[in-house]
Amino acid sequence: MNRINYIGLVAAVVAAFIASSLWYSPVLFGKLFLELSGFQQSPSPSALRIAFELARTFVLAGVLAHFGVLLKLSGWVATLRFSIVLWVGFPVVLLSGSVSWQNVPWALAAIHGGDWLVKILLITSIVVFSSQN
Repeated sequence: MNRINYIGLVAAVVAAFIASSLWYSPVLFGKLFLELSGFQQSPSPSALRIAFELARTFVLAGVLAHFGVLLKLSGWVATLRFSIVLWVGFPVVLLSGSVSWQNVPWALAAIHGGDWLVKILLITSIVVFSSQN
């Protein structure tokens, strides 16, 4: 990966946003998420919340794309290895701290951790493979 493909970057943001929305939907983990977090109903997705989430995902995708360029990532093995190392080094470490110190239920942390794994894998794969020369 020598340069960032910005169309691929936008595609990665949209894919990660959709995947995360599905992850927290009642079809997958939405009901359990609500139960474990103590919510009676899902927070309403206002335009401001959607914009904020897209902005957060864009920052994440930009950082991952930048690292992909710096590391000259190419191929599935390198992309997968990089994604898993990032996932363990950041979301897993942070979420395990919230389980240990803030009494967050491990199942809730696992739901969030799974979402992060999917997002990181999707973003990194789309950005790396869309930027191949």
